Amino acid sequence: MADQKIFAGPRIRRIRSAKGLTQTAMAEGLGISPSYLNLIERNQRPLTVQLILKLASVYKVDPHELQGEARGSVAALKEVFSDPLLVGELPGDQELIELAEAAPNASAAVIKLFRAYREQAERLSDLNELLAREGRATALSGARLPIDEVHEIFERRPNHFSSLEEEAEAFTSVLDPGDDLSGALKAWLKREYGIVVKVLPVATMPNWRRRYDRHSQRLFLSERLSPFDQLREVAMEACLIRMTVAVAGEIQALRLATDEARRLARFELGRYAAHALMMPYQPFHAAAIRSRYDIDVLRSRFGVSFEQAANRLTMLQRPGASGVPFFMLEVDNAGNRFRKAGSQGFPQSRFGGGCPKLPVHVAFTQPGQIFVEAVEMPDGAEFLCMARTLEGPQGAFSERPRRTALLLGCDIGFRDDMVYGAALPGTAVGAKVGAGIAATPVGPACRLCERVGCLARGEPPVTRPLGLDEMVTGLSAFDFQ
Repeated sequence: MADQKIFAGPRIRRIRSAKGLTQTAMAEGLGISPSYLNLIERNQRPLTVQLILKLASVYKVDPHELQGEARGSVAALKEVFSDPLLVGELPGDQELIELAEAAPNASAAVIKLFRAYREQAERLSDLNELLAREGRATALSGARLPIDEVHEIFERRPNHFSSLEEEAEAFTSVLDPGDDLSGALKAWLKREYGIVVKVLPVATMPNWRRRYDRHSQRLFLSERLSPFDQLREVAMEACLIRMTVAVAGEIQALRLATDEARRLARFELGRYAAHALMMPYQPFHAAAIRSRYDIDVLRSRFGVSFEQAANRLTMLQRPGASGVPFFMLEVDNAGNRFRKAGSQGFPQSRFGGGCPKLPVHVAFTQPGQIFVEAVEMPDGAEFLCMARTLEGPQGAFSERPRRTALLLGCDIGFRDDMVYGAALPGTAVGAKVGAGIAATPVGPACRLCERVGCLARGEPPVTRPLGLDEMVTGLSAFDFQ
């Protein structure tokens, strides 16, 4: 840090202008020549320690302001120019640094304008969702990243792809895996394509889950992955090789706008196909009904993880052999929602999934434990929700493990069909639906929820004006009329 050069020309120029000094007068006060000060203000000479001390003593300048004034602005400007409307406009970070250094007030104005734009975009999105729920769809839309486009399409459609299910069944017949799907897949890859699967240590493969080396015909897997995740990675690679035509057909049917979105969709479809191969439809559907959708029983029977078995439950929508129409939501401990799917599409308009009172957030308090709860929406719709934490790839002792939580839900009317229905407070197995259920009142999201006195409220509703009565303070952090 002692050798780091500090170029602070624009800041020195602002200090001089604020004090109404000419370059000659300021140079005289600092004991340097006007030409040298001119070079400093044009960032052609760095500040020396002696000059920084002189500025502090003569002009009462805080030395820390000279070293880090623009750091916060640069970070905020990076956020601005990562927006889909502006991404690609700047070649690198240096231009952002120059902008923050040379024109801090203009930078602050740009940041304020962007935040106002983003706030309005979020409000339009909320209002669009509210209108759509009332059957008045609008054409409001904004610029989206490819990953947002893919997520939106997969969330809206049923999580079932008939062509991939058929391909997976045909592939299973070819493999004839018995009780060793992993061994059968590795043998097939070696026999048909000369691909060898090898697990590498963390030091050799620190940043990847899976990597295929085309030159050596080897598929490398990270030892960070659990045996279940390693099996899924091998199954994905095999399915994407064998099911190329079927996957391409499904991608074309999705009508995605960019090549990047199509690449991301191919990954999602490969993941779907891997699950279909690991848990064949008919045996899994039959086992799910017999076990009353007990995920722990299913994961043991098919040799998969809790997350994989829960994910597969949302795919059981084959005509004539459908299961309970589950939907799922995965979040991290910061509340970011990054996976949503459903057997009939994720019920965004009815369920939302953005309420902080959902059991998926409580799951982080007791990792590994299953939380079962009935929740009631403002319109009276009730859902059975089951939540549990998921463990990510294994890290070293010094690394914090990645942990997310999965919520699996369905309409409360299916509670007698599953083992989790008996765990609802105030109910008994076989009791009439809706009788004695202690449902937790939740909402779709704070911006769209009008529940009064909610202790968990994080934002005011867009549909109601804020309460401004200075004589009354409600329980919520945001009072509204």
